[in-house]
Amino acid sequence: MSEITNYLSPRSLDDAVKAMADGDVTVLCGGTDLTLQMESGQREYASTLMNIRRIEGLAEIALKGDTCRIGALTTVSEIKTNQLLSEIAPVIVEAADQFASDQIRNAASIGGNICNASPAGDMIIPLLLLNAAVELASWQNGALQTRLVSLHEFFTAPGETVRLENELLTAVVFTRPVPGFVARFRKPGPRPALEISTVSIGIGGILLDGVFSDVRAALGAVAPTPIRARRVETALEGRSLDADNIKAASASAGEDATPIDDVRASAWYRDHLVRVLTEEVLNDVLENGN
Repeated sequence: MSEITNYLSPRSLDDAVKAMADGDVTVLCGGTDLTLQMESGQREYASTLMNIRRIEGLAEIALKGDTCRIGALTTVSEIKTNQLLSEIAPVIVEAADQFASDQIRNAASIGGNICNASPAGDMIIPLLLLNAAVELASWQNGALQTRLVSLHEFFTAPGETVRLENELLTAVVFTRPVPGFVARFRKPGPRPALEISTVSIGIGGILLDGVFSDVRAALGAVAPTPIRARRVETALEGRSLDADNIKAASASAGEDATPIDDVRASAWYRDHLVRVLTEEVLNDVLENGN
């Protein structure tokens, strides 16, 4: 393990990104993933450990116009109990309710879950359904600079993203869903809130007079990164949400997924689960709507 020679706990975003501009910084927020990765030898600490938990303004959930902004330091517990999100994007709250345990939800942040870039990252799936983007901040030419990256373009490999070493993820943003948009999140298991996802799935869209449109589907733990399930979307877009089209979407989910064997499940079982969960989610939407 590398030796930590400097510890920072900035109060301002400017101070944080200035420190990152110098390089060789490990960012700590909730630490629920980082601590385990360090102890297992999967990662090593940089010479500077920077705790960003005290940065002002990065733990807020706000709606401005039609744009919802969730600060990167917002905990999963705060998402789970947020009234605004339960009204405009309940699928995020649904995923938060199935995330780990109370103790971990109290520490884990939305920014950390995204930056960890696990293929099984639970909070990523509902955000993909909402066409979310992440805001990345850096210090360049003597000033704070930010850029937005669509979440579906953010992940490049397990644990890897397009975020540069001098950039800090500060928020995730999405446009408020239009009236009639309905979405669901599912993960299997006898205690899904306490388990790393073997498979996770989210499907959303506008259901009007039995026809599904503006369809969005996302899969977790069945590819090197969380993915948009484009074949599922095509199979459902503009079609009646009936038994035949639900079966077709289920088959398409198997085509979108490229699962592997690991200690938690076989590729065969994951392929089976993703098809079954697709049917379950779509039948739920059909029977219960919003």
